Amino acid sequence: MHDEQGQTLGRGRLLILAAACGAAAANIYYNQPMLGDIARTLGARGGAIGLVPTATQIGFALGLLFLLPLGDRLQRRSLILTMSASLSVFLGLAAVAPSLAVLAVASALLGSVASMAQQIIAFGSQLAGQANRGKAVGSMMSGLLLGVLLARTLSGAVTAFWSWRSMFGVAALLMVAVTAVLSASLPKLKALTDLPYRGLLGSLWTLVRTDRVLREASLIGAMLFGAFSVFWSTLALHLEAPPLHFHSGVAGLFGLLGASGVLAAPMAGRAADRGRGHAVLWASCASVAVAFAVFAIGGTSLAGLVAGVILLDLGVWSAQIANQQRIFATRPAARGRVNAVYMVSYFAGGAGGSALGTQALSHGGWGLVSLAGGAMGCAALLALARGRLVARRAGPQLGDPGGA
Repeated sequence: MHDEQGQTLGRGRLLILAAACGAAAANIYYNQPMLGDIARTLGARGGAIGLVPTATQIGFALGLLFLLPLGDRLQRRSLILTMSASLSVFLGLAAVAPSLAVLAVASALLGSVASMAQQIIAFGSQLAGQANRGKAVGSMMSGLLLGVLLARTLSGAVTAFWSWRSMFGVAALLMVAVTAVLSASLPKLKALTDLPYRGLLGSLWTLVRTDRVLREASLIGAMLFGAFSVFWSTLALHLEAPPLHFHSGVAGLFGLLGASGVLAAPMAGRAADRGRGHAVLWASCASVAVAFAVFAIGGTSLAGLVAGVILLDLGVWSAQIANQQRIFATRPAARGRVNAVYMVSYFAGGAGGSALGTQALSHGGWGLVSLAGGAMGCAALLALARGRLVARRAGPQLGDPGGA
């Protein structure tokens, strides 16, 4: 087992890890602004072009489930470098893809290894140690969010001036540079377990069954990201409908408001380090619930939508930091596996929220969308309240907000 004593995570190394998180996560979103150009180049008809983002997301989900646990079994530095180099290769394949089928396969492969962003977060939390773990996770999440925010802007600009193939080529070169920097910067840490791969996967259910904090964090994360997806899956349609009548480009501008989450992440991490994780979670869940109340009341005005988006982003991303700080504290030797459980739950909640949001808009309009998202925010609050009651009866578990 690896002893974390003596390991340090200086400001320079933390900045490198945060930037690498952003560069890795951005690869999932580059294709979205380019779909029209890709469809015209490859002759994709109808909804066939949807295979590209769908394959990317499916690959990412599979990477979370089947690759994150490997971080506990293998030397995580080597695993991160291998995934980073593989991203360069798969992005290069996407750049020269002769058909939609080849591009879809390349997209699935690059999506799977783009999960290296979560490997980096687990690696950084291991280096940081208990006292500074929240701050480190917050900083790395800020880098990840910046990557997500800037990915669509960068790919849209490169595609407009050159082509979508050029964008994949630029991304491949960027990951070559990231691999080189990480190779020079990451220290070697011992593997955390000697379990075989089958044992790693089998232990995921054991962790779910035995770790109360992991179950609670996963449920809260799923509900909050589900609420987030309820909003974002319906925003463009809502903006185009009466009485707003805005074109689809306005919806993209709302994404820039996600900068509030980038700013909040380090602050939430520092609060968690000071033993205020409990307060961060309460405030985060309440912020999401209030955001949908604002959407319900003021959702037909830009001012109401802007205020709600800021509350939503602050709540979702602050809770993400507090939750990951908690689960990494519960099982130091299983960070990859607890993160796999948490992130799979998180994205399952997001998928459910997207489906719920579109159905709500179709059957009940914006009012039902606001009700659906608010209900998921309230469900997160109830899960947190129930967890506090259970904790009082059973005694605190390592990783409880404000606990040991």
